[in-house]
Amino acid sequence: MPLINVKVIEGVLTSTQKQEIIRKLTDTMVSIEGENVRPVTWVVVEEVKSGDWGIGGNPLTTKDAQALVAGK
Repeated sequence: MPLINVKVIEGVLTSTQKQEIIRKLTDTMVSIEGENVRPVTWVVVEEVKSGDWGIGGNPLTTKDAQALVAGK
């Protein structure tokens, strides 16, 4: 049973985007391991509270992540 855990900063992705992540990661595992794993592939999208995530010793906030996605 594959278990895929994806962590994202809260408030950056929409519900539709999170559903797409679940679908596409499941499809990726199926393409590697075969169709029999589809019903037992778990994908968990976990939102991490703004500021509780850091890169290079610096906290990353929802605002920072939204700016990154927007290309700013």
